[in-house]
Amino acid sequence: MFDDEGICFPCRYAERRHEIDWAARRQELASIAEWAKTRNVSGYDCIIPVSGGKDSHRQAIYARDELGLRPLLVSCAYPPREQTERGAANMANLISLGFDAHIVSPGPETWRKLMREGFFRFGNFYKPTELALYASAPKFAIMFQIPLLIYGENPALSWGSAGGSFDGDANRMKYSNTLKGGDITPYTDAGFDPKEMFWYRYPSDEHIERAGLRMIYLGYYLPDFDDWTNAKQAIANGLQIREGDDAILEDIGQINGWDALDCDFVQVNQFLKYVKLGFGKASEQCSGMIRAGLMTREEGMALAKRLDGKVAHRYIARLCEFLDIREDQFWDVVERFRNQAIFERDANTWRHRFPIGGSPSQ
Repeated sequence: MFDDEGICFPCRYAERRHEIDWAARRQELASIAEWAKTRNVSGYDCIIPVSGGKDSHRQAIYARDELGLRPLLVSCAYPPREQTERGAANMANLISLGFDAHIVSPGPETWRKLMREGFFRFGNFYKPTELALYASAPKFAIMFQIPLLIYGENPALSWGSAGGSFDGDANRMKYSNTLKGGDITPYTDAGFDPKEMFWYRYPSDEHIERAGLRMIYLGYYLPDFDDWTNAKQAIANGLQIREGDDAILEDIGQINGWDALDCDFVQVNQFLKYVKLGFGKASEQCSGMIRAGLMTREEGMALAKRLDGKVAHRYIARLCEFLDIREDQFWDVVERFRNQAIFERDANTWRHRFPIGGSPSQ
């Protein structure tokens, strides 16, 4: 969303960050932590949904060591064929730091078929599986009577995404553009067996309210909850980052080697976002770094222009093999979802109508 001057909400929020009373927010966070402790009937004060990446490390360590909470980590793991060895090692590292964890692994074949459905229907193979990624933690919280869920960044304040909030409240996360309220009927109507979709069903608002479940964004309360700080602290605690061929920035379309560590298909999905929306992972990352004061706008523009929409063929080939589709089918879907209000045809290439810096880019 942009205002009348063409400025997005996260940038407006960043302009006002110096006015924020961070001490008051820290006190509010401490009060929430004490509230959770008084409602502990299971042995756990909170649940932290984790993937094992940089944000997961920061959230878990902060909740335990700074807030004095006893957290249960809940991870909805990618199927073995999809998860990288690096991702599995990072999740193991996080647990080894002294945390209890529950790993959810939905049936891999249903997961894979849902990815195919999401790819052909939405041009986004993660749209259906993100239901499981986000629904699993509140399900555990309700089942085990754990009062608090602690997420990381607020997507509205960090990226301008729908489904966030203007404060630390994360209870409306299920109404994001991807989760759509947790509705699985598009998939059951397409023939998927409801009996195989337990982990994809987000708890109803009534169940969440009856359980007294409270969900918050940790990033709202911390002035330095950003990619750089989280990565630095996670690496110091054993996080494995990308190395070798998997760290070539032009191949992964991002500005660092510490993002999207547990699955290499993320790179392909970011390419699809670029085709549909005209910006990729690099633009997103640079915007966050600029707003945090960790990069100049000129540096960010140069990086985004160089890396946006880039993905190595080997990742596309692996995805096609996983989804059991031909590469020509992949490119047919790409062209079906390409936004021609943003891209124009020039001979045999597509050019961005509104390139960063004002000069045409392929």
